[in-house]
Amino acid sequence: MALDLFAGIPVTDYSTALKWYERLLGSPSFFPHDTEAVWELAEHRYVYIVQEPGHAGHARHTIFVDDLDALVAQITERGLDPAKRETYDNGVRKITYRDPDGNETGFGGAPR
Repeated sequence: MALDLFAGIPVTDYSTALKWYERLLGSPSFFPHDTEAVWELAEHRYVYIVQEPGHAGHARHTIFVDDLDALVAQITERGLDPAKRETYDNGVRKITYRDPDGNETGFGGAPR
């Protein structure tokens, strides 16, 4: 079975959020309409922001990556610092970022 994933993040102010998410994820892959931007993180796996003020601030996503340290360094170079850093008992690490609405995007990585 083919599978595509679109994980949505509602935001209050699209233009402010777009600038923030470009710092987090880089340039969007495409723009479905004037208040939505989509990033393809991997084949058939997308994250998008959409202006929906009544729902903003409640999204939580965690994305596992092969090289967590490299990704965090890239995000830092684009001007964002993590809101939270965690290491679980099994050694898995998670770095969390919060957008201006309070939506959380976490990146996880296997133990070093």
